[in-house]
Amino acid sequence: MTHLWVRAEQRPNEERVGLTAEGASALIAAGIRVTVEESSMRAIPLGGYKDAGCEIAAENSWPEAPLDAIIFGLKELPEDGTPLPHSHIMFGHAYKGQHSGRALLQRFNTGGGTLYDLEYLVNEDGRRVAAFGYWAGYAGAAVTLKTWAAQQRGQECPAVGVYPSKDALNAELLDELDATGADRPRAIVIGALGRVGTGAADLCEAMGISVTKWDMAETAGGGPFPEILDHDLFLNCIFARLGTPVFVPREALTAPRRLTAIGDVACDPDSDYNPVPVYDRATTWNAPALRVATNPVMDVMAIDNLPSMLPVESSEDYAAQLLPSLLTLTDLDSGVWGRAAATYNTHIEGI
Repeated sequence: MTHLWVRAEQRPNEERVGLTAEGASALIAAGIRVTVEESSMRAIPLGGYKDAGCEIAAENSWPEAPLDAIIFGLKELPEDGTPLPHSHIMFGHAYKGQHSGRALLQRFNTGGGTLYDLEYLVNEDGRRVAAFGYWAGYAGAAVTLKTWAAQQRGQECPAVGVYPSKDALNAELLDELDATGADRPRAIVIGALGRVGTGAADLCEAMGISVTKWDMAETAGGGPFPEILDHDLFLNCIFARLGTPVFVPREALTAPRRLTAIGDVACDPDSDYNPVPVYDRATTWNAPALRVATNPVMDVMAIDNLPSMLPVESSEDYAAQLLPSLLTLTDLDSGVWGRAAATYNTHIEGI
């Protein structure tokens, strides 16, 4: 019997989950065994999973799971170097030249497991079957606006946290923007036709902000893009890959510009394809923005688990998108899982 083991997340502030209780019920009805770990921070209560008929395991006990169990989580595993003998469904961040990715692939190679990377679960046309993109864009725009508001106060962006709903986030942010006494900033979103860009633009428009929306047509020329520097905010919502142009080069730090806040929602600072190479590391919930210039200021927001700010909405949305694929876990050799395994096998060569 196919066995899906939903692990607890071990990253601070990560309250999301990729399977709801309703989804677990559907999997069990389809003949898939489901184990859900206890969690001290998951936004969706454990009771619903119990009622759905899931088996319950201790928090972070997945290393002792049966070897045929498929371990399902979202964010990274503890970087302890241990071999990984299980199959894992997760965001590996290991296929685009990330320096930490090679170590993860080595752990799979040593342990004999397989990575089914959630970022590379695609249909026949190469389109991702599920993504947190909308809520990443929404939350990323919100934190970038908080960064801009802090600049108006002569400060750096303070710590951010989890919100019970988008309405709570919106109400707080509106008050914060109004309190600056400044006119609303102008924003440019690149990748505006995608899910990430749509979320970012929706948040900006909910705050009464004028948004310039660019996508592939506007960036096809490969740059430079002086128009970006003429906006107060730049929200990068592009999935970085080979051939992605540089949007804000390092020279922009000392160039005349209006731009003071960048929200790099895509957040690949250690990728060879980083289109915003003015910073070199992700930011955190405690320090959401990295100051990269002072005269005038420029801050970069690059939190890499933004949807966690809205864990209920983002979990329910993502889980609904992913469930049809999870229902096909009984056949790992074809369809979305076969394609993901082939991608893994390509990248494991030479490790």
